[in-house]
Amino acid sequence: MSHRLLRITVNGRPRELAARDSATLLEVLRDGLQLTGTKQGCDGGECGACTVLVDGEPRLACITLAASVEARAVETIEALAEGGRLSALQRAFHEKLGTQCGFCTPGMVMAAEALLRVEPQPSEAQIRDALAGNLCRCTGYVKIIESVQAAAEQAAAPAKPAALEGR
Repeated sequence: MSHRLLRITVNGRPRELAARDSATLLEVLRDGLQLTGTKQGCDGGECGACTVLVDGEPRLACITLAASVEARAVETIEALAEGGRLSALQRAFHEKLGTQCGFCTPGMVMAAEALLRVEPQPSEAQIRDALAGNLCRCTGYVKIIESVQAAAEQAAAPAKPAALEGR
């Protein structure tokens, strides 16, 4: 089995590790870097549970060779929370009940994050299109779509003065 030294930036941090030439990005993230937020679902590119961002674009980590992301920026679900605080999108999924069992949630959130970065006020059709590659076996997707809409609405709302937060 041939190995290579893989250099990638993961969640804003340059990383260097030995990986098999045939290793998937999912294997490197979960086994090599212990970033277990990215889930292994179908392992064939059909469910979207392993969605991460590569240079800001959604990618299925289970069918992406790790070597193909050499010298690129990879973002996982762990990158969204800052200082232990959930991102607005993560908070919206929690508050609007966009999760059920939670297994598909990291992939859904990352696909939605990619959408919101390019289209801060997406239509329902755009949200459905962005999440089309992500399967959830627990819900009818209504709460997931409402979660993305809530995050978009929150981003568009004027910020509260710090003195009023939490009221």
